[in-house]
Amino acid sequence: MTSVLRINPADNVVVVIQPQKQGDVIQVDGKQITVLEDVPAGHKIAITDLQQGEDIIKYGFPIGHAREAKKAGSWMNENNIKTNLAGLLSYEYHPQQVVLDIPDEHRTFRGYRRKNGNVGIRNEFWIIPTVGCVNGIIQKIAERLRQETGGDNIFCFPHNYGCSQLGDDHENTKKILRDMVLHPNAGAVLVVGLGCENNQPDIFEKFIGDYDHDRVRFMVSQKIQGDEVEYGLHIARELYLKMQQDKREDVPVSELRVGLKCGGSDGFSGITANPLLGCLSDWLVAQGGTTVLTEVPEMFGAETILMNRCANRELFDQTVSLINDFKDYFLSHGEPVGENPSPGNKAGGISTLEDKALGCTQKCGKSLVRGVMPYGERLKNKGLNLLSAPGNDLVASTALASCGCHMVLFTTGRGTPFGTYVPTAKISTNSNLYQNKPAWIDFNAGVIAEGEQMEQVTKRFIDFVLGIANGELTNNEKNGYHEIAIFKNGVTL
Repeated sequence: MTSVLRINPADNVVVVIQPQKQGDVIQVDGKQITVLEDVPAGHKIAITDLQQGEDIIKYGFPIGHAREAKKAGSWMNENNIKTNLAGLLSYEYHPQQVVLDIPDEHRTFRGYRRKNGNVGIRNEFWIIPTVGCVNGIIQKIAERLRQETGGDNIFCFPHNYGCSQLGDDHENTKKILRDMVLHPNAGAVLVVGLGCENNQPDIFEKFIGDYDHDRVRFMVSQKIQGDEVEYGLHIARELYLKMQQDKREDVPVSELRVGLKCGGSDGFSGITANPLLGCLSDWLVAQGGTTVLTEVPEMFGAETILMNRCANRELFDQTVSLINDFKDYFLSHGEPVGENPSPGNKAGGISTLEDKALGCTQKCGKSLVRGVMPYGERLKNKGLNLLSAPGNDLVASTALASCGCHMVLFTTGRGTPFGTYVPTAKISTNSNLYQNKPAWIDFNAGVIAEGEQMEQVTKRFIDFVLGIANGELTNNEKNGYHEIAIFKNGVTL
């Protein structure tokens, strides 16, 4: 296994694969460079002398500039690299031609075909509150139903919202809850309201639009005479019996919708796990399926790559708005656009937001962008889509599920146990994490840095993803971790 990796011939830094000690000598394109200080794995070493203000090039693109002059062999990190990002930008559309050259393999998975034609990869009973005031009620109903039936596919999703919200916050809550009610991974849904909340159950029911009245029922707690838990349990029993009759059937892989997410990224994210997701994304798109990339703030610095892959000018304009609207959001709160990498990111070798973004956007491969969605909206276009949501792991993963993704593929270099309300598979960027957290991590992409060929790993990964679609449980499901988080920006009354 090589000790360092130069990702692109234009790069003036290399990524450390194996930790380097002061005095070690690394070989880069036949040139010997003495390492000037201890450098951890995942971090960067300068391979040329750098002048103050000179761009640091990684992945073939600038990831910031040198705060001061540095010698070849220096450890380049957040202390000596400064972001180039600042404020809003104007963009020009330079459309890129994309040829995937990936054959249609005509593969299938075993899914649940719903009455409206949609397909789910799970058949679960969900209890969804219109407002946080009834969280205790839904938890009691879910627990009682689990005790009665022994079912491990019964879930409730408490949240803090649905009342005392204004404007976009109120709309965001309604949209996410609507999307959950309509999600095909749910075989049946009980919606529980209080009765006096802003998110009035009767208005919310109209907001949902067309739905399967045999599989979705509503209960307003203040209107129940007597014990609302017993009343809700009566409805839940009926719904659960109906959905238990559903069976899996063969479904073309073109029906599969996958969300792409990363969190706790490190210096290996853009080398192993994120490119692996990119290969999966391109493969699925070539089969007629759908993938969705979000985390808009983590596109800053790599956004032109996505813009130039937009299939037409209208999508380009929508992507420009996607980026600049989120920059406006940052600036309106007095926050700098480039202040993103977390302490964990920096410890793992990510120095600037551009460094993070150029690795992050590799999750969507090379496909053309076929759709751009506001937060809370549902998928309309097959192929690669971009979705507006922040980088926060649970908020973004909830948004991916809510747009209609059957599962979320989540790459991580630091590790995390959480899961949203669809299967949330964790893909480690390095083998140490996979070995240390087997109850968190579902698939190890770290073997790519150890010499296993991307093509070989991709084949195994495709089988792994289709296994989840067929019903194999992810670790978050085995652990019983199912949560939601709704994006909030405004006033709480």
